[in-house]
Amino acid sequence: MLLTVGQIGKPHGLRGEVSVVVRTDEPEDRFVPGSVFVTEVPRDRRVSTGPAAVVGIRFEVPKQLVLESIRWHQGRGIAQFENIDDRTVAEELRGVFLQVDSSELTPPDDPDEFHDHQLVGLRVESADGTVHGTVERIDHAPSSDLIVLKKADGGTALIPFVSVMVPTVDVVGGRIVVDLPAGLLDL
Repeated sequence: MLLTVGQIGKPHGLRGEVSVVVRTDEPEDRFVPGSVFVTEVPRDRRVSTGPAAVVGIRFEVPKQLVLESIRWHQGRGIAQFENIDDRTVAEELRGVFLQVDSSELTPPDDPDEFHDHQLVGLRVESADGTVHGTVERIDHAPSSDLIVLKKADGGTALIPFVSVMVPTVDVVGGRIVVDLPAGLLDL
């Protein structure tokens, strides 16, 4: 399973450097020189990713990018990738997602910490066994992470991923036990 760990932003300077918006809790582990990222072009981009380039488009986004160097500035990485050596080519990478294979990730040391992909698909239930649905994804908000619940009766709901509302995460058992205030799932 591929996990998005960053997204390329605008070019920085004239020699092919780009800003990178980090989407991982461990950027110092993911963004080291020599790291290989699988690329994904957003659907709304008009960039060819295959051998048959569209007329007028000079550049094909490579299927992989190798990080040559990175430095940190105001919470963003300024990255140089191999074979990206001018601003024009760097501009063509804007918006491209940087992904890694989940099998390459080491499990967190903290037993109360999880990778998002470990939680997706888990059953969400109350302590009494009432099933509310499954985890669709995890959204990372400024105040706390949010479980996006795909409700059993249709629709979605947001559950703050805080210990008072989510006392048990049982990845092996395939479930998350929640203790929710009345009406939260109706919002």
